[in-house]
Amino acid sequence: MVTIVLTLLDLIVYGSLETVPIHSIRWSRALRPVFLINFSDSRQIRRAFRSIRNTLPDILYVFLLFLFSMLIFSLMALKLFGDRGLKTVEGDPYFTNILDIAFELYVLVTTANSPDVMMPAYNFNWWYSLYFIAYIIINTYIFMSVFLAVVYNNYRKHLKNEIRKLAYLKRHKMMEAFNILKVKVGTEFVVKEAVWRRLVKVAVPDISSSHLELLLRISDEGQKGHVDKTNFLRLADLLNIQVVTVNIKRHPLEAWLPRLYQSSASLLVQRMVQHRIFIWVYDVIILINAIFIALDEKNPIISYTEWLFLSLYVFEILLKLYTYEPRAYFGRKQFWNWFDTLIIIAALLALVANATLHSARKYHSQQILDMILILRILRLLRVIVSIQRFRVIVTTLINIGPTMLTFGGLVFVVYYVFAVIGMEVFHGKVRFLDPNFTTPDALVCGNPALKGSAFAQDRYCRNNFNDLASSFILLMELTVVNQWHVLASGFALVTHQAAKLYFVLFHIVVVILIVNIFIAFILEAFFVAYSLEKSEIETAIEKKIQELGVGIQEDDTPDGTLTNSVDANDCSLSGGDGDSRRQALKGLYCRIASKKYRTVDALLQRMFESEIAPDDEGPSLNEILSFSPRDIYPRNPNFENSA
Repeated sequence: MVTIVLTLLDLIVYGSLETVPIHSIRWSRALRPVFLINFSDSRQIRRAFRSIRNTLPDILYVFLLFLFSMLIFSLMALKLFGDRGLKTVEGDPYFTNILDIAFELYVLVTTANSPDVMMPAYNFNWWYSLYFIAYIIINTYIFMSVFLAVVYNNYRKHLKNEIRKLAYLKRHKMMEAFNILKVKVGTEFVVKEAVWRRLVKVAVPDISSSHLELLLRISDEGQKGHVDKTNFLRLADLLNIQVVTVNIKRHPLEAWLPRLYQSSASLLVQRMVQHRIFIWVYDVIILINAIFIALDEKNPIISYTEWLFLSLYVFEILLKLYTYEPRAYFGRKQFWNWFDTLIIIAALLALVANATLHSARKYHSQQILDMILILRILRLLRVIVSIQRFRVIVTTLINIGPTMLTFGGLVFVVYYVFAVIGMEVFHGKVRFLDPNFTTPDALVCGNPALKGSAFAQDRYCRNNFNDLASSFILLMELTVVNQWHVLASGFALVTHQAAKLYFVLFHIVVVILIVNIFIAFILEAFFVAYSLEKSEIETAIEKKIQELGVGIQEDDTPDGTLTNSVDANDCSLSGGDGDSRRQALKGLYCRIASKKYRTVDALLQRMFESEIAPDDEGPSLNEILSFSPRDIYPRNPNFENSA
């Protein structure tokens, strides 16, 4: 509501001044992202802004200390170099103004002007290089690392506080539900099986009967017809763990040609394809293919080898389709199988089309050749599937993908605010003209104030704030920080030297604060992905699945047989002969999903919940809602409470 009122007020003032006419600034445009943040689907963006807000007080002290250090070095530079009569490469006085010195030293922290900024002093006397070396060590390496440490520590502290609040809220709600549904049986309070079943059906309407039966067997281990308090409190955790099925179907050839498919030669081929050495052999083939890709493809021998490699890849796919059931191999979740097959088919079609057109000598398509080259290079991504560590990294990246989009939304909001401010302040100050023009205006980006500047000499005229798209591109260049001081100095020349504060502020907000928070999140996500083990509840589910004879370990499933289409009516929980199952290994079996199916928030929440005792009812609701990050850590730490 406040944003709407301010926007209307700005429109009235702006419209009134335009009628005079007096040009004014539309300052309310920078408030537009507030509407985006207040959407119900923008909860994660609001959470990211809370992380920034909570981090600011602690990082402020480090930043003030950093500014103090930079001020000390600026005064030292003024006294050391101000009266030496030194000149820069452009012929300007070297380090004679305290504000210019502070800006140049701040840029040096980002290493964007290194070693240019030190060369006049270094050329005068090599001893002066020690000043710049000391400055870089203290401010670039030490203070920037401290910034990251402070941001990471505070981000983790506030994140853990939010997760702890969610965990206790869940425990509190489950306790309320138990107190409503409980009945007394003997000396303890329990929830009847029928009531428990109805509750689960209400919570998860589409849950299958066998999945429901599996959860009941875990919650009511003694088959007593009721669920006790401890098992009831972990119902939400049971429902959050995804149970998938491994559907091991009969191969169509086994039904059509059973004698041929079950012959000794056919079984030998299937065992070879399922063996690890088969994957290693094709990894070596891919690496050899990579070497040939780097060679000159105009050589006839090199072009013929492309047909050889492509034939080997097609032969590999045919062998896998012969060994594994095709519908399972191309299952909904088998991304790499689809990717591999589509790449090979596309490369084969492009190569055939190019060879046909080339043999007809009527048409030569450079686009087809470029497509073939790209497809050949994409084929190298198959190595990721074969190396376990690569798979862990890719899986973690997939897990944190949604949250990375959240930070993308956060960066978009900040970019938009700075872009609107930049468009209001710098619009039309720099213009892009055709680079082929040799007119004076084209050489100075349409502004004589840029004559002889590095901005104009580097032809940075397209880097302007004349429209939203150009502003976003310019802000991205500032985020990379390379040559950002040239951009800042250029816009300062066409307006005022105070304009440099805009670029310094953008660097502080985006590069120092937001990027470091993003790095902190990436670090936390990777720590979780690499260190997390199965929880007690997951272990209980796996144990019960194996006891019921419908379980299968992840290592037992051949490549391409995992499916998420849980038709649990076929997943019988009546038990079975484990030996015969291992011999035949056909049908539908259950297991919990691997770590790649979990979200990072769920992983972090589970990490904290492991610290809560099962019988801990937690604090009251008002105490939960008033949790502070200070409650996590002792106010007066000593050896005992730290341990």
